[in-house]
Amino acid sequence: MDQTAGANRLLRETVRGGSGWTAGLALVAVTGAVAELLLPATLGLAVDAALTADGGGPFGGTVGWWPLAACALVVVLVLTDTLGDLATGYGAARATARLRGRLLRHLFRLDVRQVRRHPVGDLVGRLVGQAADAGQAGNAVVLAGIALLPPVGSVVALTLLEPVLGLTLLAGLAVVAVLMRAFVADASTAVGGYQRTLGAIAGRLLESTAGARTVAAAATTDREAERVLAPLSDLAGHGRLTWRLLARASARTAAVAPLLNLAVVAVGGWALAAGWLTPGELVAAVRYAALGAGLGAVLAGLNRLVRARAGAGRVADLLAQPVAGDGNRSLPPGRGALRLRGVGVRADDGRAILDGVDLTVPAGATVAVVGASGAGKSTLAAVAGRLHDPDAGEVLLDAVPLPELSHPALRTAVGYAFDRPVLVGATVHEAIGLALPAAEAAPPAGDLPASAPVLRAARDAAVDDCLARLPEGFRTRPGDAPLSGGEAQRLGLARALAAQRLLVLDDATSSLDTATEQRVARAVAGRAGERTRLIVTHRVATAAAADLVAWLDRGRLRAVGPHHRLWTDPAYRAVFTTTEAGIPAAAPEADIPADAPAPRSAAGRGAG
Repeated sequence: MDQTAGANRLLRETVRGGSGWTAGLALVAVTGAVAELLLPATLGLAVDAALTADGGGPFGGTVGWWPLAACALVVVLVLTDTLGDLATGYGAARATARLRGRLLRHLFRLDVRQVRRHPVGDLVGRLVGQAADAGQAGNAVVLAGIALLPPVGSVVALTLLEPVLGLTLLAGLAVVAVLMRAFVADASTAVGGYQRTLGAIAGRLLESTAGARTVAAAATTDREAERVLAPLSDLAGHGRLTWRLLARASARTAAVAPLLNLAVVAVGGWALAAGWLTPGELVAAVRYAALGAGLGAVLAGLNRLVRARAGAGRVADLLAQPVAGDGNRSLPPGRGALRLRGVGVRADDGRAILDGVDLTVPAGATVAVVGASGAGKSTLAAVAGRLHDPDAGEVLLDAVPLPELSHPALRTAVGYAFDRPVLVGATVHEAIGLALPAAEAAPPAGDLPASAPVLRAARDAAVDDCLARLPEGFRTRPGDAPLSGGEAQRLGLARALAAQRLLVLDDATSSLDTATEQRVARAVAGRAGERTRLIVTHRVATAAAADLVAWLDRGRLRAVGPHHRLWTDPAYRAVFTTTEAGIPAAAPEADIPADAPAPRSAAGRGAG
């Protein structure tokens, strides 16, 4: 979708998203504009009534009701301004909240690779800043439209008083309209560039703060600050251009307005001398001239509309990215048999990350995925549970293609644990129970530390003792829990252990000490035969304990088989001679004879 078309469509949707508050603002603003247009005529009639001593009302020779009518119109203007401010605030808040919720849900449904193309800081900027700008769309459209009523109404009123007066004001407004159009086009480009550059800076800043310890240890603080702020000159350029365009438009408007006013007053004076206007009508004409030439509200409305449109464009760019649809099927009875057929995944530059991978994982088996850094291990783990879809081929769980499964069925069946897990939830208890049914994940009443399923998962992941030491135990907020890297990994494992059919561990025990890893390994191996385990690892011991090993080499599945059989291949042993951290790995399995009995569920096939 063209970005301009997407921005315009999102603007229309956001205007509707303001619901009753936007409609209320339009009603109030129109009422205020009508009152503003009636006030000059009312004042003119009051002047004529005072000069002729004939108010045409029940007071006979007095000025009648016209002064009271003028006061009533002033009261209406005060009330509409107050109510307009209220409707503006509530309408924008509601529209922004809906837009942010829609964008956030969309981001969570996007393919993981699509999300990673954008720096996190840029995504946060769009969600927080540009969504707020776009949320002003209802206000911007209504106020920009209403701002046109006084000039247009003034032209009509002056034409009714004296056609020459209307033509005079109309000619001046035509010149201003041309200037305004140029401002909108140039300002849209400048504001869009400012928002894009600001997102780039935010992305770099978030990357740097995430690696603050590395920056400090390397003594590269100044260099990193320069890198983060490198686009600052571009940001300043876009900002200066925006303000320069606004200042130029304001200056032109300020120059034209007095000339318009003066022209109308001069023509009005000539019409009064010719007897075409009464004194009261001249007063009204002067007021209409000032009202029609006062284009500050129009300029402010256009500037607000430009910002809303630029923000909508940035948000619409993300919303236009397609999401992978979910099916409506549930899984048949089974124990997590996993099959990858011709799976291929390519990077943005066309490079093959996975190339024609055919892998059959028997139900209930434990399969270790090994390979050198960059072999495609994490990508294979991602497609196995549909964190993203492959570019070619298909993945089946218990003979059902993953895209055909409903989202609840898939996420209940598959659990993930990562090397650097992110704890999601208001409390640690909620973070562990994220994949559990609502009834099992609910915090217990009374003095119980946790619900039985959550407590069992914490014990299996060997993290229950750590949580017991926290000030509020399982009710501690994740951000307030002083957890080490290994403890955070164990929390991630506890969350993943709720998986019913397939447990995917992507280097999820890399930060654990040997004793804890063995305890966790026993928990992972528990429920033997009831669910399948796919473990991405670079540790010899983990590969040796698995039923099968899937050996990846530059995106291709080089072989599948028991570890002790693959160990006879020098190229396979070379995978473990140096870990990904650069530390030599122990290899006690080198003494396992080639004809040793295979572990259970060792059936598999090679892939060369």
